Parts: sequence; C-alpha cells; structure tokens
Amino acid sequence: MGKLIYLNITDLIMKLFVKKSLEQLMATPEEGHGTLKRTLGAGSLIALGIGAIIGAGLFVRTADAAGSFAGPAVTISFIIAAIGCAFAGLCYAEFASIIPIAGSAYTYAYATMGEIVAWIIGWALILEYALGAATVSISWSEYANNLLGGRIPFEWCHSPLQSIIINGVTHHGIINVPALVILLLLSLLLIKGTQESATVNAVIVILKVAIVLVFIVIGWKFINPANHTPYTIPANAPDVKQADGTTYSYLSFFHHGWGGVLRGAGIVFFAFIGFDAVSTAAQEAKNPKKDMPIGILGSLAICTVLYILFSWVLTGVAPYQDFMRAGKEASVAYAISHYMAGYEWLSTLVTIAILAGFSSVILVMLLGQSRVFYTMSTDGLLPKVFSDLHPKFSTPYKSNMILFVFVGLFAAFLPETIAGDLTSVGTLFAFVLVCIGVMVLRKKSPDLVRPFKTPLVPLVPILGILVCSAMIISLPTGTQVSAFCWMLVGLIIYFTYSRRNSKLGAAMDVLPRASDFEQK
Repeated sequence: MGKLIYLNITDLIMKLFVKKSLEQLMATPEEGHGTLKRTLGAGSLIALGIGAIIGAGLFVRTADAAGSFAGPAVTISFIIAAIGCAFAGLCYAEFASIIPIAGSAYTYAYATMGEIVAWIIGWALILEYALGAATVSISWSEYANNLLGGRIPFEWCHSPLQSIIINGVTHHGIINVPALVILLLLSLLLIKGTQESATVNAVIVILKVAIVLVFIVIGWKFINPANHTPYTIPANAPDVKQADGTTYSYLSFFHHGWGGVLRGAGIVFFAFIGFDAVSTAAQEAKNPKKDMPIGILGSLAICTVLYILFSWVLTGVAPYQDFMRAGKEASVAYAISHYMAGYEWLSTLVTIAILAGFSSVILVMLLGQSRVFYTMSTDGLLPKVFSDLHPKFSTPYKSNMILFVFVGLFAAFLPETIAGDLTSVGTLFAFVLVCIGVMVLRKKSPDLVRPFKTPLVPLVPILGILVCSAMIISLPTGTQVSAFCWMLVGLIIYFTYSRRNSKLGAAMDVLPRASDFEQK
C-alpha cells in the first residue's frame, strides 16, 4: 500500500514537471490559418522594445523614486536596474534565438523546468503585462488632465484609494475614466492587426525618443549643481508635506542613502519592463533566430543610455523634494514649467509626446499579455477563448476584449504606485526564472544549436538572479505579500482547471504509469 502511494505521488510529480520538448515547440505550425502572421523585422522589434520601455517608468516613476527614496542618486538606481536587466536580457536573447515561439518566459520555462513552473511564470507575467498596461494608463490619465489644465475633476481621474486637499477641501477619487478610454482604443487597434499596431508604435517611438533628447539637450543648461548635492538622501533629511496633506519621512533604511538607492532601483525597474515583451512576439518575427537578440538587447541598450542622461537632467533641474510636494504627477512638465524659464512651450510639447509614448507602452503590454495567454491557451492551461483568432485579422481578438475588462478594473480602481510595484515584482520573478532556465538548458542540452549564446554561463545567470532578487527584497512588504497572494490564487486555478485540461498532461495519461504496473 505504501509503495502504491509512493508511485501515485511520483506520477503526480511527473505530471507537474512534465516538459515540452524542443521538438514539440519547434513543431508549432508556420504561418497559415489559425496561426499568427510573421510580419516583424529587426527594426520593428527594436521599436517594439523601445515602445514598451520608454514610458511611465521614465516620465513618472523616475520622479517617484527620486523624491521618495534615492534623490539625485536615482541615476545609480537606473544603473543597478539596467545591470539586472542586462543579465536577464542576455538569457532572454539565448532562449529567443533557440525557441522563436510566442509566449516569452512562459514558453522557456515549459521547455526547461516543467509545466508547474511554466504556469507560475505565466501567472507572474500577468502581473507584468496586465498591471503594467494598467499602470501606464493611469499615468496617461494624469498627463492628459495636465494637458487639459486640470479640467477633469479629481474624482473622475483617480482611484478611490487616492485623495487630495484643494482649497481646504478633501476630494476622493471614484473611478479613472481617461485610463479606461485609452485602454479601449488601443485594444481595438490590437484587434485590427499586429503590423498596423507596429506601424503606429514605430511613429510614436520616433516622436518620444526625439522629445527625450530635446529635454536632455535643453535641460542640461538649467541644471543647478546644488540639486545634486548631497547625491544620496541623508538620513536626517527633513520631512516633506505631500499634496494629500500627509507628511513623508526619510528615516527608514530604504528611504535614504544606499538603501534608498536600492529601493529606487526596484521602483525604476518598472522603466525597463518591455524589452522582454519583444520575446512574446517571436512567432510574428520574420527571422526570429537572428532578429530576436537584436530586438531585445538593442532596445535595452538604447534606453539605458537615455534613462541615465534623462534622470541626471531631471534631478538637476528640480530638487527631489519638489516631486513629493507637487511634481510627482506629470513631473517632467512640472520641472519645465517651474525651472526652465522661456521654455513653457516645451512643457506642452513634452506632455503631448509623453501621452503618445504612454500609448505605445500600453499597446505593447497588451500585445505581450495576449500572446502569453494565446500560448497558454493552446497548451490547454487556459480556456480556448484566449487562443481564438479573428477570421480576418488573425489576432486573438477575444483575448484582447477580455484583457480590456481585466486591465480596466485595475486601471480604474488602483493608484499608480500600487499597480507599478506589483508589475515590478512579477517581472523580476520572471527574470529570475529565465536566468535559472538558461543554466538548466545548458546542462540538459549542451549540444543544442544556439544562434545566440549567453556569455559566461553560469556567472551571468547567477548575477542576474542575485540582482533581481535584491530588487524584489527592496520593494515594500505589502507589495511582496500581495504578490504572494496572487501566486496562491494562480496555484488554485492551476490545480482546479489547468492541470486537468493540460494537453501535455493528457498525453501523459495515455502512456502507462508506474502505479499501473504496481496494481497489476
């Protein structure tokens, strides 16, 4: 009896960690009826990455991290986050060149660590892409209202968890309507087609990169060296009164000094999510084995340089305390209008470009999420509705519509900081598993043809794991607990639905099991 129980447990473990062979992955049907179209070249993939990377992370989270935790040393926070992303990006590039299939880290985990790990990482990617899109749509709403001169009442463009004191009267948010509007418009564009979406994205990328460069060049001469001294926030920095009337203290370990710089890295890490979204479009790339590494590493390198220069100028133009008092929302426009005399016209132009830039980020996030859902659905781990393609546009249109509702709920009722931190946790966790996956595949299949090879394995993956794990630890405890609860919900769904409907698991059931022989 004991042996039979042992064998049944062994069967269960085998099913939980069943892996997709590389042969099964590469046997995915090429372009045709019921499959995604290969329409993206290397240039489109780099633009796709930049489109996802440069957005709310740069234009909103920079000021948040500087004002709350890192001060002018937010530039170092960006460097730490970039190093973690570089390690993970090199691992992503190797996987993307070997397995040019939609699904990103989820697909890679399925091939190296088994179904249960693939499910966990797919569930984590929901935090990255869905909440990422929600976070940026919230920022889009903030900048849109700034452009309109604050004509949208606070109640109708903020979460119920947010409040502000205006002329002695406290106003509470009800629902973020502008965030819902932009999510709907971009969801409809994605349903129309990937190539059309990529074209719109490319135009926006050119516009927002130009604006970032203009701000860096013009803002450089308005840098006040006093704003960069001291470079990190001192432990005795005076408290700051925020726009909602509350007082913010810098006494906590992660609110000043190098602890603040590390927490800042966890915050601005959000600014880098997107380069991995390139890998979700692998099945729509014309020459994925060559173009995917170029798209992933190229977009990451370009954005890292821009980020460091941008954050240096922003914290040099305006003192970091201002971003706590008044400038956290629409921080770039605030810095220009208050500290760059004679360039008020640039504030309006920057706001318009930022709105366009945010739109491209939301577009790529929604694209990435729907492609992860598409792949999980074709594996049977999610309902078939997520892989149903439009008969004319060959896009997962039902998935896009469901995502609009799902993401819209977060965008309408959560503040930007909560959604952004949860996004970072999901992404960092996915990066850790991808780094582990590279080491597993190197050991499991050392002779596999790798068009792109991650250098210095296992050193690079191990460093990626350490840096990304450190950033997870630096995030608020509440965010970590929320992410853990999210994972528990995911596991409940897996054991009640996904494991029972897994196509790979069903194929295993056809084969004789160890317990069957014991019963005989």
